[in-house]
Amino acid sequence: MIVVTGATGNVGRPLVAALATAGERVTAVSRNVSAANVAEGVRFRPVDLTDPESLRPAVDGADALFLQDAGMNAHLLSPRDILAVAKEVGVGRVVLLSSIGVVTRPDSASHGIVARSFEDAVRQSGLEWTILRPGGFASNAYAWAESVRTRRTVAAPFGDVGLPTVDPADIAEVGAAALRDDRHAGQVYELTGPVLCTPRRQADAIGEAIGEPVRFVEQTPDEARAQMLRFMPPPVVETTLAVLGAPTPAEQRISPDVERVLGRPARTFAEWAARHAGSFR
Repeated sequence: MIVVTGATGNVGRPLVAALATAGERVTAVSRNVSAANVAEGVRFRPVDLTDPESLRPAVDGADALFLQDAGMNAHLLSPRDILAVAKEVGVGRVVLLSSIGVVTRPDSASHGIVARSFEDAVRQSGLEWTILRPGGFASNAYAWAESVRTRRTVAAPFGDVGLPTVDPADIAEVGAAALRDDRHAGQVYELTGPVLCTPRRQADAIGEAIGEPVRFVEQTPDEARAQMLRFMPPPVVETTLAVLGAPTPAEQRISPDVERVLGRPARTFAEWAARHAGSFR
């Protein structure tokens, strides 16, 4: 059995589906998981990872665990305690969803330091491990869904700065491979899309997906900062703006790891937009 934390998220949901399709027994774990948001036949358990003991019934009898760091709430978790519970009940393999920020922004509390603590805990857990380090997610474009639906507009800063955004479905497929095959043990995979894609080009791709033009409006950094501060802590906002506006060479590097693991090219942002066009119509 394979346990997937964060099972209702942008990576967790396609990961659960991929594993179930492959015939694996899967337990979907999330705070708000229910029969309504998992595939038919998938076992589910509501779990709050801030209480590692609440994970015990879900991982009892499991062979492998997919662990996410809970994003902006990662600092509330104790990865060592979570992994200790998993190991005590017999889990032998863990696949961690980390972040490229571990290497590109190592001194950033929001992008590097906390993610590094999760990686260190995984490496020291005594379990067989694989670490996934994705860059920016294509699904971050959901932030534009309302403005596209109502005004056919995307507003973003740094309109012509490109990043190799990765499709969460590709992350999920790499995760599924690592959970099912011990040949990935001890590997760290950097996961990106196949090309640099600018916000302006993303707006065009969404327009192509929905069959109507989408206008791009370039925000100033201050305008973007004010908007982000409504739902992100200030340190996260500042690091995010730095990545978007002045990415390092490592943040713009196109990694071959998706293709190396899956035997096919990574999906483009346009492919992601085409699959999720309904969210923008």
